[in-house]
Amino acid sequence: MDHSNHDSGAHEMGQAQGGKAPDNARDPHAYSDGFTLTEGPYALPGPRQLRLADEHRFWAIIGDRLEYQEKSESTVFDLQAWYGTTYNRFVVKTEGDSVDGALEESSTDVFWSRAFNAYFDAQLGARVDTYDEGENRQWLALGFQGLAPYWFELDVTAYLGDDGRSALSAEAEYELLFTQRLILQPRIEINLLGKDDPENGLGSGLTNLSAGLRLRYEFSRQFAPYIGVEWSRAFDDTADYLLAAGEDKSSSQLVAGLKFWF
Repeated sequence: MDHSNHDSGAHEMGQAQGGKAPDNARDPHAYSDGFTLTEGPYALPGPRQLRLADEHRFWAIIGDRLEYQEKSESTVFDLQAWYGTTYNRFVVKTEGDSVDGALEESSTDVFWSRAFNAYFDAQLGARVDTYDEGENRQWLALGFQGLAPYWFELDVTAYLGDDGRSALSAEAEYELLFTQRLILQPRIEINLLGKDDPENGLGSGLTNLSAGLRLRYEFSRQFAPYIGVEWSRAFDDTADYLLAAGEDKSSSQLVAGLKFWF
């Protein structure tokens, strides 16, 4: 048997396994002979034609709450809008309440939002609080928003303001599907302050907690009226400010509103 060819192949294989790697071994375009999406005979003229899913830009406007509260005779809004890609977005959140068409108080957050895993975004930006009677406040904001295990929606933000002010806001929501269209949504929100803010009737520590149940019917995925009940309570010095103003430190009331997005 002639082993000359076999020996030659083994020798070449030994060279490939143990020799020096070619200069273009880590070049991602080497296996396409240098052709890319933007260079070579198959590149299309003009702007780049192929874009992957995470490179497209989308937008949305979400009305989580737009409701009337019967006891306070106020209209409450809780809206969010965003524009951007899967990973980077410009986000605006605003919520507040008005009575007889006049805005009593509101808070508006403006964020750069960056996805740090499949379910959560980190958010960095600023917030402006406005009061019909009181002092407006400005804050730097850092938080996260996303979907926790067991499908809890979380939105937590820490704030830093002037004169050493600090605050923390946290919201959690859940959806119980009785049917594909009839949905019960529990919701809880807490707010904390680092120092007293007597101009706005807020004390340090846990200022207030609110919890609600809203039952909605989705005529479509984008349009769902609801009814529900909302309970809220103020604590510590914030409760004292309310009592001094002749108001209750806790209340329960019926609500009716609309949830929508597009």
